[in-house]
Amino acid sequence: MDNLTICFLVGVLFILVAVTAVVSWLRRYVDYGVDPAILSSFRTRIRAWWILFGSIACVFMLGSLATLLLFFVMSINALREYITLTPKSPVDHQTLFWIYVFFTPLQFVLIGVNPAWLFSVIGIYPYQLFSILLPGYVFLILPGFMAVSGDPKRFLERTAKLQLGLMICVYSLSYAPAILTMYIPADVVNTVNESVVEIPSETVTTLVLHNYLPPVNGINFRLLFFFVVVVQLGDVFQYLWSQIPSGHIVAERINSTRTWEGVFGGVISTGLLGVALWYFTPFPQWWHAGLIAMIVSFVGFCGSMTMSAIKRDRGVSGYGTLIQGHNGTLDRIDSLCFAAPVFYHLTWIFIRL
Repeated sequence: MDNLTICFLVGVLFILVAVTAVVSWLRRYVDYGVDPAILSSFRTRIRAWWILFGSIACVFMLGSLATLLLFFVMSINALREYITLTPKSPVDHQTLFWIYVFFTPLQFVLIGVNPAWLFSVIGIYPYQLFSILLPGYVFLILPGFMAVSGDPKRFLERTAKLQLGLMICVYSLSYAPAILTMYIPADVVNTVNESVVEIPSETVTTLVLHNYLPPVNGINFRLLFFFVVVVQLGDVFQYLWSQIPSGHIVAERINSTRTWEGVFGGVISTGLLGVALWYFTPFPQWWHAGLIAMIVSFVGFCGSMTMSAIKRDRGVSGYGTLIQGHNGTLDRIDSLCFAAPVFYHLTWIFIRL
């Protein structure tokens, strides 16, 4: 936690305090043309933001392991909420047991393993196993587990829905804490007073090629926080732009509050936000931060619409009751889940251009 990271966190804290105060003040003037529905929506969002950003700020101060554990808990809760909505057979409980107690924890353990240390132990350059564990191996093992259980009824549907839940709630979300393991070369960091962990020169080329050097102090935490802020405020911008009268609704039966004007207005606004926060990121150029902010904002919109479609299909209004005002963990982090892999890979490309 360097000074620049603390400044970033404090700045977001002041913004939250200001927004909370403004919404509380506007509630007194609902009789003067202020839409109470919009204020109510913002109040519930603000409550969720305090919990989300407060948790992230606390674990940042405790270190990368605490941050990894936070996202692991979020992943487990999101997966639990998702599975409660999907059709299951009683014989699937054994498969779910392995998912909860082995495969999901293993996904986050692989993120937390220091590849440089592993290289020194086994003498070879390990691949990023967390990126291929679920789609490469578990997705082939799970159908076998379910087939051995002996229940063929709706087998294809049960298998597909379980794999989709793992992809969204575990695999995709795990890319958020994986940002902390990303090596960022010192020559592209646009901030000062950053220290780099020394690596023997004979291994630098191969380790950099496979993205296995230890992270630069501070910059990885700021990058993760930048990602969370951009995605969350991107949702807000899209909601605000969608309040334009006579907007063209994207899919009324899925989400009647999202319009195409809101989507494009929100994406552009998020891009400007990314440019404004460029100083806190490792991107070599300001337009890199703006472009990646626009892309993850749109991907976050796709995630929000996807999870809304699943809720409509199952006939429910929310996934749970963990976070007050936003029904459940998955309701609050659906955009993060879809945007995390895209942000991770684009960041890896942009800082090496």
